Amino acid sequence: MKTDEHIADPARRLLRLGILLFLLGLVTGFLLPLTANPRMALSSHLEGILNGLFLVVLGLIWHRLELDNRVRRVAFGLAVFGTFTNWGITLVSAFLGAGAPMMPLAAAGHTGSAGQELLITIALISLSVAMVTVSCIVFWGLRPTKRLAH
Repeated sequence: MKTDEHIADPARRLLRLGILLFLLGLVTGFLLPLTANPRMALSSHLEGILNGLFLVVLGLIWHRLELDNRVRRVAFGLAVFGTFTNWGITLVSAFLGAGAPMMPLAAAGHTGSAGQELLITIALISLSVAMVTVSCIVFWGLRPTKRLAH
């Protein structure tokens, strides 16, 4: 039987979300031939796997972070936003055949409409800011601290 504490455990939620994203990344690998740009789909496949692993690692170290609750909530939200958006926007780019300005190697010469490219650019910039911020917060949260003896 689940308790409220069990449901509200952010470390466990990160682990579950990480495994879900890892699974989505694996499934994305099957979609490569169905996309307008299989190279971008391969990027999405890898993003899902790697970002899923990031969330799992974050869930495993969550209890070691020395952060107040507000900063923890921000880190949690940014991590989930950044990782899922990274997988999702590269998958959308693969199906649209877009992403050239921000991901020229993966786009492999494919270019979408101005609106599509703008959406992709906004998503990539926002997720990049989110992931750099999360990384800084986690790095800060793992700093050596002096613990007082109880």
